[in-house]
Amino acid sequence: MTESALHFPQIDPVAFNLGPLSVHWYALAYIVSIYIGWKIATHLAALPPQSATREQMDDFVFWAMIGVVLGGRLGYVLFYQPGYYLTHPAAILQVWNGGMSFHGGALGVILTLAIFSWRNGLNFLAFSDRIVPVVPIGLGLGRCANFINGELWGRPAAHYLPWAMIFPDAGPLPRHPSELYEALTEGVILLAVMLWAVQNPWVRARFGFLSGLFLLGYAVARSFCELFREPDAFIGYLPFGVTMGQVLSIPMAVAGIGLMMYAMRHPRETSMMAGGADHG
Repeated sequence: MTESALHFPQIDPVAFNLGPLSVHWYALAYIVSIYIGWKIATHLAALPPQSATREQMDDFVFWAMIGVVLGGRLGYVLFYQPGYYLTHPAAILQVWNGGMSFHGGALGVILTLAIFSWRNGLNFLAFSDRIVPVVPIGLGLGRCANFINGELWGRPAAHYLPWAMIFPDAGPLPRHPSELYEALTEGVILLAVMLWAVQNPWVRARFGFLSGLFLLGYAVARSFCELFREPDAFIGYLPFGVTMGQVLSIPMAVAGIGLMMYAMRHPRETSMMAGGADHG
């Protein structure tokens, strides 16, 4: 039954070495996504109504990195393995051993967005709307890195599925390459939707709509992919067969819908589209 299944391609998790320093694909995914996202977001921020200056976008890159790393790590600790890290607090700092949560990273970025907007006199929702369209770049590249590492594999798949794959550490059964499903939905498709939407002046005039669209879009994509992803062994399935990823996506979806409804009910004046950041 497994003869026709694909076998996981053994890819070195280390992309390249710089002397004694080993650069892993996962770290490279973070670096590349932040750089590309920064360049695109700088362009988006300049679209009318301007939400931030180029200098402010340059400054925010550092803030974003802090929010992603700290939020992602603490989110994993609190949402997935609080008991373990409560008894092994030193392990919290060992990020090289893996363990990052997107939902935690999202909270971290939201917090840094709020603080940065307040310190710079920017409209929080308007600024957020120009940042979230590029987030799927990091999601897509991060899932590709998960695949390269042979981690976060999918549930057992039907033997006749052409792309069913046997992962080296997941037993003999062919499985869904769910990392690639997530790279496609959370990455490529969500990125295309967000970049298409941000080009519309009607959307940009409704501060918070894009942020809500991203939250809802990610929640839907993640919940769908969780149907094919093997739950973490230390959590397993929750009541009614749902997973932790699906549970954490519910408040994101609710918040996304709420933001979109708020944005549609509070459009900004058409005259604002001539340019200039809204400070308020």
